[in-house]
Amino acid sequence: MQKLFKCNICDYCSTTKLSLKKHIRQHAGEKRFKCNICDYCSINKSGLKLHMYKHKGEKPFKCNICNYSTIHTSHLKIHMRKHTGEKPFKCNICDYSGTSMSLLKLHMCKHNGKKPFKCNTCDYCTINMADLKKHMRMHTGEKPFKCNICDYCCAAKSDLKKHMCTHTGEKPFKCNICDYCSTTKSNLKTHMRQHTGEKPFKCNICDYCSTIVPHLKNHMRTHTGEKPFKCSICDYCCSQMGSLNRHMLRHTGEKPFKCNICDYCCTTSFSLKSHMHKHTNEKEEL
Repeated sequence: MQKLFKCNICDYCSTTKLSLKKHIRQHAGEKRFKCNICDYCSINKSGLKLHMYKHKGEKPFKCNICNYSTIHTSHLKIHMRKHTGEKPFKCNICDYSGTSMSLLKLHMCKHNGKKPFKCNTCDYCTINMADLKKHMRMHTGEKPFKCNICDYCCAAKSDLKKHMCTHTGEKPFKCNICDYCSTTKSNLKTHMRQHTGEKPFKCNICDYCSTIVPHLKNHMRTHTGEKPFKCSICDYCCSQMGSLNRHMLRHTGEKPFKCNICDYCCTTSFSLKSHMHKHTNEKEEL
C-alpha cells in the first residue's frame, strides 16, 4: 500500500513529501518565490511562473479552433467545452448544467439566495467577485480599460468591447428573422421581443407590461406622480427625459424636424407627420 503524507492542520494528504511541504506553506503564509519586476510573491514556483506570463504578455495555451488563448491549462479546458457543447456540472435542483464548477456555484446562489460578495461602502452585494470589482470602480472612479483609438475609458472590459464597435462599425449580433443587427447581445435580446411579443416587465398596480425596464420605470411615474426631469430655465418638470428635450426646444427656438418638400419645420415628429399629409392630399387632388 502506498504511503500517504498527511497534513497535521487539515485533511490534506499526498503521495509525496514534496507536495505536502508545498501545501504546508499555505498554512504558514510563506511566499518564497518573488517576482523580480514587481512586489508579487507566491507560495510555489508554478504560481510565480503564471504571474510572469502577465509581464511578458504571453498566453501559451491556445485553442485550436478559435483565437482564444490563456495562461492557464484549466481555463483552456473549460473554454474547449464551448466548442464541444459539454456541460458536465449539473444542478441537482433544476435542469441547469454548466461548463465549470465555478459557474455551477454561481447558479446555485440563485436557488439559495446567497450573495456572498459585499461592498464595504454601500449595501450592494452580488453572487460573484467580478461583479463586485466592477461595482467598486463606481466608488473609486477607476476606469482601467482604455480605447487605443480615442480618449474613451471605462470601468468594465465589456463596455470597452462595445465601444470599439463604434470605431470598427462591427455589429456581430444578428437577428435571425429580420435584417436587424447590434453591437451588444442585450440589444438583440430586447429586439427579439418585437418578434415574439414578449413583455416580461410588468406593473404591479395595473395591467401595463413592457419589453424593457426603462419603459416600465416611465410608466410607474404615472402612478407615483413623480416628475424628476426639471427645466433649468422655467418651472416646467415632467416624468420623461424625451418630454423635457421637446420642452427645451421652446426656449432655444430650434425646430429639428424639417419637411423635404417645402420650408416647413417643427419641434416634433408628430407635427411633421401631420404636415406631410397636406402634401399627400395635394397630390391626390391633382
